[in-house]
Amino acid sequence: MNRLSDIALFLQVLDSGSISAAARHMDISPAVASQRLQRLESELGLRLLHRTTRRLHPTPEGLALAEEGRPLVAELEALASRLQQHSQRISGALRLTAPPSFGSHYLNPLLPGFLAAHPQLHICLHLDDRPIELAGDGFDLAIRIGTLGDSSLIARRLADNRRALVAAPGYLKTRGAPQRIADLAEHDCLLHHSQPRPHHYWHIINPEGEEESVRVHGRLASNYGDALRQAAIAGQGIAIHSLWHVHQDLRAGRLERVLPDCRLPDSGIYAVMPTRSHTPPRVRAFVDYLAGALAGIDWHPP
Repeated sequence: MNRLSDIALFLQVLDSGSISAAARHMDISPAVASQRLQRLESELGLRLLHRTTRRLHPTPEGLALAEEGRPLVAELEALASRLQQHSQRISGALRLTAPPSFGSHYLNPLLPGFLAAHPQLHICLHLDDRPIELAGDGFDLAIRIGTLGDSSLIARRLADNRRALVAAPGYLKTRGAPQRIADLAEHDCLLHHSQPRPHHYWHIINPEGEEESVRVHGRLASNYGDALRQAAIAGQGIAIHSLWHVHQDLRAGRLERVLPDCRLPDSGIYAVMPTRSHTPPRVRAFVDYLAGALAGIDWHPP
């Protein structure tokens, strides 16, 4: 590639009439231009220019290089232009992964509009609550919810992930509504994890802004958020849920806030991408589209 670039410089020298003019045209210094021309002559083992005090004259070998090299340089420039245009098109295959609950509630309804706007794009959506190694598994993008750990991945915060303690009205009527964070230890709690644990703690911020930890227990645990949501609606206990997941249930009265003056630690909804020097346009476009769509949704409880 250096040789073709140097040939392009040589052609510019012939067209401009001097090394200085060619250097200005190519936005390099005259000294660098001279060094590159000397490098080209050294690599080819040929003298390409006769240098005099007034002007430069191509040697016969220089004329031959100009005649045969100009089409090669023009073809390379045309190829580079085509590649740049192609790279800016939103096309190809977009592989993304997301938690099942968020994917079914929000991504699935949004995908048809994005596909309609970009007919040359294909999307493969993988729904899984387990952490996925993006680059190793061939994914362009992941939607992750919670608090991100230290990582070499690129992350963009799409929205806040506000959470709340919720339960069905029937459960609270039967068991009584907790009045303090410590009261949760006496209730059936719906736990979000995939493996049984001997101890499970919820961390909750009280009305004074102080974080309290309470050891909770329950007979139902799941790594699938929608299973816990349905269990809460059925009156099986108290759960922690993101408002994006249960705001419609709160408005409809299927669920009620528990300890409404308390709050859960802040977290977010993120678009996470592998570390790359150039993020593909299809990924950037989808992340922008998703951020705009999420910004228009009202997740605040009644």
